[in-house]
Amino acid sequence: MTDRYESPLSTRYASEYMLKLFSSDTRYQTWRKLWVALAREEMKLGLPITEAQVDELAAHIEDIDYECVRAREKEVRHDVMAHIYAYGKAAPSAAGIIHLGATSCYVTDNADLIIYRDGLRYIREELRGLLADLAAFADRWKALPTLGYTHYQPAQCVTVGKRAALWMQDFLSDYEEIGHVLSTLRFLGSRGTTGTEASFLDLFDGDTAKIDELNRALAASFGFDECFDVCGQTYPRKTDSRILNALSSVAQSASRMANDIRLLQHDRQIEEPFETSQIGSSAMAYKRNPMRCERICSLSRYLMADALNAPLTASVQWLERTLDDSANRRISLPEGFLCADAVLRLARNVAGGLRVNEKVIDKTVREYLPFIATENLMMEAVKKGGDRQEIHEVIRRCSMEATARLKNGEPGGLTELLAKEEAFGLSQAEIDALLQPERYIGRCPEQVEAFLSKYRSVWEGAGAERAEINL
Repeated sequence: MTDRYESPLSTRYASEYMLKLFSSDTRYQTWRKLWVALAREEMKLGLPITEAQVDELAAHIEDIDYECVRAREKEVRHDVMAHIYAYGKAAPSAAGIIHLGATSCYVTDNADLIIYRDGLRYIREELRGLLADLAAFADRWKALPTLGYTHYQPAQCVTVGKRAALWMQDFLSDYEEIGHVLSTLRFLGSRGTTGTEASFLDLFDGDTAKIDELNRALAASFGFDECFDVCGQTYPRKTDSRILNALSSVAQSASRMANDIRLLQHDRQIEEPFETSQIGSSAMAYKRNPMRCERICSLSRYLMADALNAPLTASVQWLERTLDDSANRRISLPEGFLCADAVLRLARNVAGGLRVNEKVIDKTVREYLPFIATENLMMEAVKKGGDRQEIHEVIRRCSMEATARLKNGEPGGLTELLAKEEAFGLSQAEIDALLQPERYIGRCPEQVEAFLSKYRSVWEGAGAERAEINL
């Protein structure tokens, strides 16, 4: 609808998978699946529930009458009770046993855990795809010398591939962090209003083994190994902090990479993809802006800020529960996932289409290489019988003169200045022979190869498809 606000995350940025995962249909159908599972396991454990009632519930998971829900919620001011009412209308023979022994968080919290788990799995798979894209790039350019920077000032040479490996290392830590969150994620189960399971003690006549079996079976039905050991009415909101922190970490890594590319694109060394008919500016037709990387940084900033919601919520959960978490979580968790999804889609689009301008990179390297090589030149001059301290002074003096020329817009000419110094003892030809960029990249190619070899199993077999980006 054009006369209502719609989140850009849903209309422009997020994937169809993530939009479906956080849709009303997925959420409320998951509620119904949870009610079906609860009724089925209670029936198996001897409660007066029939197979026909369970079957009728199972037959009406998808046909949710949202108008009925809305009307009922307006009347009773309780969303879960409104959905129970509508479900009972669809499955009248089972209306009396829906939600038996449970509290609202049985469906709300367990459904959230299921959805968040599936969202984390999807994000982790997108990370694998991004790592595969960057691995191909790093391997291709592992030996191409490029100027390194510290404090964004020219420093020693590195290689284009080595720099990409730095980006990869950040994303690998995110992959590992999400894996840890997934491996330790637990189910809430059906624990009652304050987590004491008192209602089930009544239902099962004090048989605690049946209560434990109920929760084990419910967890297993939805792919969880175990439930939280203890809880209040909700699952611990620290879990949300861990989830959003992991998503924030993805944003941090993506923003770091995108900022690096923005800096390099300014220098025309590396450029993000640019479509044939893409327009860079409405006024400046020549512009070629790094708009994808700028968008990555923009969305990442939002996600990093959004992640603060979870610790602020977790820190004020009173005793067994309070409801001031609900409205915040309805927004912050879904938007965190959609935003992380959008960031990774953009990152994959960029990583899969990076353009390396080799001649510009070589020109930049050679402009600064005489300064970078001065220590090596000094050692060579000493080998030929020079005095180390005297040669150091010659290099210092000539370097200052060359730097002044550069700042005046002139060629630096450092090597020519050194060659004219009799005390330096090296000819122009001897100096030029030492000015090969490959001599100054250290172990970069070897480091990249070792890194890719060590972690290749992480991204092997990852999906090669990259989504089209809506500009």
